[in-house]
Amino acid sequence: MGDTPQVHQRASAPPGLPAFGRAAPGSRRALRDDALFAAALAVLSAVLAVFFEDGRRPDLLGWTLLLCAHVPLVWRRSRPLLVLLAVIAFVAPYHATDYTHTAAVPVGMVALYTVAVSGRPRRALITGVLVVGVTLTVNASMEPHQVTEVLRISGWIVSVLLLGVYVRIHRQYVASVLERAERAERTREEEARRRVAEERLRVARDLHDLLAHSITLVGVQTSVAAHVLAADPERLDRAAVAKALDDIADTCRAARGELRATLQVLRAAGPGGVEADETRGPLPGLDGLADLAAAARTSGAEVELAVRDVGAPPAVGAAAYRIVQEALTNAVRHGGPGLTIRVGIREEGAALRVSVTDDGRAVAEPSHTPGFGLVGMRERARSVGGTLEAGPREGGGFGVSAVLPLAAGGTVL
Repeated sequence: MGDTPQVHQRASAPPGLPAFGRAAPGSRRALRDDALFAAALAVLSAVLAVFFEDGRRPDLLGWTLLLCAHVPLVWRRSRPLLVLLAVIAFVAPYHATDYTHTAAVPVGMVALYTVAVSGRPRRALITGVLVVGVTLTVNASMEPHQVTEVLRISGWIVSVLLLGVYVRIHRQYVASVLERAERAERTREEEARRRVAEERLRVARDLHDLLAHSITLVGVQTSVAAHVLAADPERLDRAAVAKALDDIADTCRAARGELRATLQVLRAAGPGGVEADETRGPLPGLDGLADLAAAARTSGAEVELAVRDVGAPPAVGAAAYRIVQEALTNAVRHGGPGLTIRVGIREEGAALRVSVTDDGRAVAEPSHTPGFGLVGMRERARSVGGTLEAGPREGGGFGVSAVLPLAAGGTVL
């Protein structure tokens, strides 16, 4: 990507003035380069004037006209039409006095080429018509018997103009190709950054759902074990303590498994920071809701699960699973004792409706700071084109309701 600035400079050149190499017209570098080119061309013309004999050898006036015709070429990039007129002003009397004609051909052709390559084809056409017309008129009036020579000169003029137009069109084509390539490269980089950001957000949501759910359950189950131990130390209910500890162990194993799967996704990421979809492993779905309900019951809550037989796409099923997981975690954490949670999943029309309600009462937690649970649930729903509403219920408790289109083409982040 080291050449990008130069590529962009060429591609963004004004439509009427393609770049001559890398030097911008009117810059010091352009003037220096054209001055050197004009000097070299003047040397070539002097050699032609000495060794060719298609006219009389230049005298002082002829050398003055020939060499002065090369001076305007220094400004040929910034003022091509004026340069052409200035060259004609010196070359016309040079030819009229019958000096060596071949010597003045290169400077005239360079001036014509510059006009064609730096302007639109219409300008080159008008210039060609005027130059050829004047040439034919002058030669027809002065030397009408040299028709062949006049046609040869006209052919060279037309050829040089066509060459200039072709070079201009070719440069514009190359510039457009380079610009499209640069734009495509920028688009690929932006797409890679977008995918990295989306993947980072997806991992953050997964970790939030996993850790919040597991830690909340472990905390509640630990409280149950502590309550059993402290309730009647003389008659310790070993079975209840063992069950509470087993529930904690099961929750930790499940959390460890999900955490390992998430870390495997991160390890399998490609060079751009985004892994292929197949490396994510199976997405959680509606078949895992029973495990979520069972885990919530170990905390003492009563969970009623009503899931009808629906065929949800994997992305929609994963979004519904994460929404229910977060809703259960919030209910267990904030609902208080004697909690009843109702989870309903049904297909209605072309959408999957998810509802999680509880009859609990909010428990004050002075140390608790607002988290990302509700925000994450709404983003889960939006990732598949759905909507989600959450808030306190009129009769008490809290409710979460989501509508997820079954034809969603999005991916769960």
